[in-house]
Amino acid sequence: MNRPLISGLLLLLLLCGGLTSARADDANAKQIGMVTGSETGTYIKFGNDIARVAKTVGLDILVKDSQGSIDNIKRINSKENATFGIVQSDVLGFLSRSENPEMRQVASRLRLIFPFYNEEVHLFANKVITSFDGLQGKRVVVGEQGSGTWLTAMNLLQLTGVKPAELIHLPPLQGVTAVLKGEADATFYVAGKPVNLFTKVGNLVTKPEFAPMLANVHFVPLDDPRMLREYQPAQIGPADYEWLSGDVPTIAVKAVLMSFDFSGKRSPYFAQRCEQLAKLGQAIRANIDALRQTGHPKWKEVNLDEKVGVWPLDSCSRGNIKGGGSNVDLSRELEKMLLNQFEWPGYSIPAA
Repeated sequence: MNRPLISGLLLLLLLCGGLTSARADDANAKQIGMVTGSETGTYIKFGNDIARVAKTVGLDILVKDSQGSIDNIKRINSKENATFGIVQSDVLGFLSRSENPEMRQVASRLRLIFPFYNEEVHLFANKVITSFDGLQGKRVVVGEQGSGTWLTAMNLLQLTGVKPAELIHLPPLQGVTAVLKGEADATFYVAGKPVNLFTKVGNLVTKPEFAPMLANVHFVPLDDPRMLREYQPAQIGPADYEWLSGDVPTIAVKAVLMSFDFSGKRSPYFAQRCEQLAKLGQAIRANIDALRQTGHPKWKEVNLDEKVGVWPLDSCSRGNIKGGGSNVDLSRELEKMLLNQFEWPGYSIPAA
């Protein structure tokens, strides 16, 4: 995958509009749109749990499915009724490292409402790859374009400066199969452990025709200090996957509840959304014990006061509002960006 393709994906993210005064006319301003994830994933289940407790403070939340973190930022940054949503925590660092000021402007407006739970990074690879730097010049599966796995894979490659020879875009099952068959050297998969896919990989050890494949693969340790500035330390071991012989250090990306910064009160629309986020924060805090008992099991891992990497805290949801927000007209700036036909000067990699 080359620079123009990455550039095009991020440009698509930004060109869907900005938080402008036009949104003050939103007919659904009293209903709060929340973007989550796939219809079968954990994000949307968390969204439904939040919508349920939000009713206790009179909030009407419309939970929407999505294609993941990139899609959520794109939709929150558009004129859609999508006030807040759940994303992977590394999306902020991914955007804020861009050398393009418009992208950094969007990143600067993202705010953390609450941290949620960890999703472990699984780097499944041939045993000849013993460290993350070993991906240099290799064939690496980074997930489907725009997926959470893709986002994390690209972010880690940016952080470390590692440049594979080829980036391959496949869903998890095909990615793992490609590594086992020797058609790829490594594959990323970001998901909360234990992952059913890797549990089933262990079954290969009982099949003589496949056992040699399992003997040649492992999880690559991920403990680079550069990664730990944005990710949580974690571990994968025999307690998660019986076929492992020992613990392997890895990292985890945090699923977080986020919104744009509405605290500046630049318009009646902003003031209304800020007030709604304040009620939302109160509702989640007041009902956190109930959520842990009756909501999705991952609520048991949630620490609402945990600090997450480089994320600034949302002041609206914490009832700590200060005036004087930014007056930058994002739509006007994005029009300039399109006219200039900029090319994102971030991470580049040899073409496949």
